[in-house]
Amino acid sequence: MRGANKSEPRPGKFLGKSLAAAALLAALLATIRAPAEARPIHSSQRAIARPQIGRASYYHPRLAGRRTASGLSLRLAALTAASRTLPLGTRARVTNTKNGRSVAVTVTDRGPFVRRRILDVSPAAAERLGMIEAGVALVKVEPLQTPPR
Repeated sequence: MRGANKSEPRPGKFLGKSLAAAALLAALLATIRAPAEARPIHSSQRAIARPQIGRASYYHPRLAGRRTASGLSLRLAALTAASRTLPLGTRARVTNTKNGRSVAVTVTDRGPFVRRRILDVSPAAAERLGMIEAGVALVKVEPLQTPPR
């Protein structure tokens, strides 16, 4: 007898709820992935005018193509960096203090999310700085140009 067993789900009973949940999830993800220019920059992310000295690491190649905080996808061959303090779009000169090599990078992402590190650079920038073998290097970061507000 159909319908006598109440534990048996009716066809389509959960379809409406799952579609509504999927639409809510899509709307939530769209707000999280809003372009960086649409989000206000927090006061802790304002440019620091003086040079910084600290440890830098570089992006792992498997992160290629992932979306950065600026909304662009990560290109390993580009001279880019991630900084917690410099505004997105800032041009900065990064100098390896051990060997004196330097490179100009553009801040396109937030990070690094490792303690005692001030910068993550792309593998192309890391190669120019001579830090591929070590993975981490002591660097000096000098802001060259900050984006207009």
